[in-house]
Amino acid sequence: MPLSSSPVSAPPHALPTVIVLAAGRGERFTASGGSTHKLAALLAGKPVLQHVLDAVQASGLRHHVVQADVSRPGMGDSIADGVRATPDAAGWLILPGDLPLVQGASLRAVAQALMQQHAVVIPTHKGVRGHPVGFSAACRDQLLVLEGNQGAAPVVRAYAAINSVATLELSDVGVVTDIDTLDDLARAEALLAARQA
Repeated sequence: MPLSSSPVSAPPHALPTVIVLAAGRGERFTASGGSTHKLAALLAGKPVLQHVLDAVQASGLRHHVVQADVSRPGMGDSIADGVRATPDAAGWLILPGDLPLVQGASLRAVAQALMQQHAVVIPTHKGVRGHPVGFSAACRDQLLVLEGNQGAAPVVRAYAAINSVATLELSDVGVVTDIDTLDDLARAEALLAARQA
């Protein structure tokens, strides 16, 4: 079910909290020749993760960063930890820390789309699914029991089965531009330069 991204005004406490996932090992990046963790890799002179945090700040949404910890070996564990740390949130936007081109306006658009009575909102760019995926407060119990590397895919499938997942087409290539390899970093650098030109 597609949504429009028309603006909706709401105070920050009535909007979802952004869970920034910064706990991954980034093994594909180092395997591709990267000399540092991908979130610390420099993009236009600034770490990848800082680009993401700047977008979150620009969105005006509250956020929580899940850092690496041996007690959270997989993405599912990290999502559950972030939800557990923000129990009174109106919902959550799950944002991997390796999407440095995502724009604050895109985060806000996904947050506002959740207010349209959908349990799950997935942003897309030219039909490709991206992040952050938005989850309403109704998803809390399912998110809290996530574990392992699968992330929140089981929750999305469960709500898709009852027709409560909406897609939101955005013009922001940043929602689908993640950094897994040095080639990805170079591509992001080119896209960022084109955006700023």
